Amino acid sequence: MNTTWYLEMTDPAELKPGREPEGDVRFVRAEVPSPELLRFLYETVGRDYRWIDRNPWTDQEWRDRMERPEVEIWVLHDRGTPAGYAELEAQPEGAVEVVYFGLLPGFLGRGLGGHMLTEALRHAWDLASRRTDREPTRRVWLHTCSLDGEHALANYESRGLRVYRKTTADEAVAGGSAADAAGDKDTRG
Repeated sequence: MNTTWYLEMTDPAELKPGREPEGDVRFVRAEVPSPELLRFLYETVGRDYRWIDRNPWTDQEWRDRMERPEVEIWVLHDRGTPAGYAELEAQPEGAVEVVYFGLLPGFLGRGLGGHMLTEALRHAWDLASRRTDREPTRRVWLHTCSLDGEHALANYESRGLRVYRKTTADEAVAGGSAADAAGDKDTRG
């Protein structure tokens, strides 16, 4: 069985920042569409968590995703080396989804996840400042499941996100994510 938790934050004041990492750690927006980079991050971060829904994508599908104006890709760098990423997507009615979020395997357990999530949430809240056609963010949401990293849910809750829905279903089947297999789509935004 696979459990999926849907979490949200409805006020930027609810954000509880993670601790600042030591050293040269930066969270930078990837503004040049690079399907190879996004595919690498997705496949490497998601390999141990059954992220499979995008595996059949062509380079053009990856490029199309990156070029969508409502999508932003943010990459965490530790001393210049990519360490993780977050994919944000602006949605109707002031919602922003954290579509994908995670660290590369070699960077787990170093305290970077709380910092990266803090920065991803800050950028979700200020997304309208980078887009003149965008209404202010009123809600940031994401979902995680029991197939994700063992500390994922705790990290999300520690940053101030709160569970508003929980579902349970059979595990994912080839060709889709666990949430897709469960038929889970956020109906709130």
